[in-house]
Amino acid sequence: MHLIRYFRTHKAAVAIVFVLLMVQAFSDLALPNLTSQIVDVGIQQSGVESAAVDRLSERTYDIAGMMSDDADEQLIADSYDDAGDGTLTLNAYGRDHREDLERALAPALIAAHAGDALPEGSLDQMLAAYRAGTLDKQRVLDLVDRAAGKLGATQDMIDQQALAAARAEYEDVGYDLTGMQMGFLLRVGGMMLGLAALGMAMSILVGLVAARTGAAIGYELRTTLFRRVVSFSEGDIGRFSAASLITRGTNDIQLIQNVSVMLLRMVLSAPILAAGGIIMVMATNASMGWIIVVAIVAVFCVIGVVFKVAMPKFKVMQKLIDRVNLVAREMLTGMPVIRAFDRQPLEEERFDEASTRLMRTQLFTNRVMTFMMPAMMLIMNATSVAIVWVGGRYVDTGVIQTGDLIAFITYAMVIIMSFLMLGMVSIMLPRADVAAERVNEVIAFEPSVRDPEPDDARRGEARLAAEAGARGAEIAFHDVSFAYDDSDERVLEHVSFTARPGEVLAIVGSTGSGKSTIIKLIERFYDATEGSVTVDGVDVREMPQAVLRAQLGYVPQKAFLFSGTIESNVAYSDEAMGENRVEQALATAQALDFVNEREDGVDSEVSQGGTNVSGGQRQRLAIARALATDARAYLFDDSFSALDYKTDAALRQTMADTLGGVTQVIVAQRISTIRDADCIVVLDDGRVAGQGTHDELMETCQEYREIAYSQLSAEELGGGDAA
Repeated sequence: MHLIRYFRTHKAAVAIVFVLLMVQAFSDLALPNLTSQIVDVGIQQSGVESAAVDRLSERTYDIAGMMSDDADEQLIADSYDDAGDGTLTLNAYGRDHREDLERALAPALIAAHAGDALPEGSLDQMLAAYRAGTLDKQRVLDLVDRAAGKLGATQDMIDQQALAAARAEYEDVGYDLTGMQMGFLLRVGGMMLGLAALGMAMSILVGLVAARTGAAIGYELRTTLFRRVVSFSEGDIGRFSAASLITRGTNDIQLIQNVSVMLLRMVLSAPILAAGGIIMVMATNASMGWIIVVAIVAVFCVIGVVFKVAMPKFKVMQKLIDRVNLVAREMLTGMPVIRAFDRQPLEEERFDEASTRLMRTQLFTNRVMTFMMPAMMLIMNATSVAIVWVGGRYVDTGVIQTGDLIAFITYAMVIIMSFLMLGMVSIMLPRADVAAERVNEVIAFEPSVRDPEPDDARRGEARLAAEAGARGAEIAFHDVSFAYDDSDERVLEHVSFTARPGEVLAIVGSTGSGKSTIIKLIERFYDATEGSVTVDGVDVREMPQAVLRAQLGYVPQKAFLFSGTIESNVAYSDEAMGENRVEQALATAQALDFVNEREDGVDSEVSQGGTNVSGGQRQRLAIARALATDARAYLFDDSFSALDYKTDAALRQTMADTLGGVTQVIVAQRISTIRDADCIVVLDDGRVAGQGTHDELMETCQEYREIAYSQLSAEELGGGDAA
């Protein structure tokens, strides 16, 4: 069970919930018993709780002495004091020995108020003969035993008859039964209110602790998942898909969080209530236990059917949610393209298909779950009817009292509801377990690009530190080949070149030749399949990723801005960056003019993705973000494509003036952008077709000449900068 491991760091919370649930179960299970006392004692018996009555008539006292053996007679004599008005009152000794006194008085009380139940004359005649000494005590005891044998009364029946006789005794001596009854009702009612308040308080505390624990589990999972995803390479993210990762980080974790709360509130409480209910049922009347057994079997049959039918659909549902998320994300991201090609109806059909499949699956599972509750209510009501049917006969024969029957029904409902809760949770658990498995799959996934072992990292950092004083960094490819994980076809094959400190190295080539892949290998978004990429002679795989990327300033091919302000985007690498440095980076990137034209300047709002600025402005802000760092090498992945020729030329001139000594690696499509580079690497289908300066390549590299002549005329190529 994947869910259980999430509670390992919350053992204290689980222990607290368990203790609170025990207290809550105690209060809940005590209420039916008190209800039984209200009915049986408070109402039917007018508050008379014991056969050891507080006031006893002299006649009943004498009958008790006559019908008791010597030990019981002495007990009765020691327990009552003469009140002087023809009655006797219970003393402290009698209260301390009330249980033994009840046993001793019960036959006498029953006989005193049952008429001529004994053979050989009336009770008063026997009492007179006993007093006169003509009737031996042993003879009386024998007659009592014979009478009890003929009646065949059980102990429960004797106890009930004794309580009824005790009530009659109170009436005979003129005792205030109304006051006794009200006192009992108020006392027991007060206990019930107190237990109900205690149960409510425990329930609130359990809900609070469970909710906080569930929220903590959700927070921990989201944090761990996000940290893991952030460490993924682009290939790792593609393996799961961004849509699936979003679903796992939101929908799946929310489901885990909700079920975690249910585990604490229901799964822990249900066994406690069920066990307590069974104990109370056995104490009330074990002969009707078979009814509850039948009901529990019926509950598990219903749950088994629902589990068998709905469970496969729950597993499918998570994948369908992924699909809806994927389609919706594609539509929202690609809306301009969809509108441009007037494909709204097609995309609506795609989304409708994915949404309809999810809807049908959810409707099916909801219908199955809806069937369960009426079936459970039928079982519970049938159980109540069976208990009343069988219990009514027991009440009629005096085996149990009406209050005990009510308590039995209540305990039976508690037991059935406990198993019902377990059944419902058992249906939700597999679905949550599927979600937990999906989340754990991401958390347990080892990124393909990992930091080196500590010893290797220290060696790499030490070698890199020796060159840290240099303004620029040396970047070299040594016979590098690369293929994506899901493809056998190599994107790069045996690529070798060196970008020396302070030089500008440009990479050109046709679409799909692997230009952007080179930048990603330098940034270590991927690792080379063969060969090595080094920075200052240190293999990038031998240094921590944070250390490597601190040396590099990166401008991606697709300029992306974060929601916030222009200043927060430019100062993304260091939130404490000064305003002067931000403005300097904007000026170098030829972005300061349009920023100052805005009303709020650098404090102007930027929407997510930078959709409220033009493509060229977005690209210049992305360049400014990289230039604001203390990088020793800047990587420009086709970062000037949205700039006009004038801005492009001005930007390159400014960079040449301000970035002296810093290494630049530029991927570009325009020959005019890179013709002044110190070294140009020409890629053709993943291989190096040539490298050198512009003039050298024009003479020696056919592929470069084709690219150059496709963009510029012979006069422009021979006459200097075409810009």
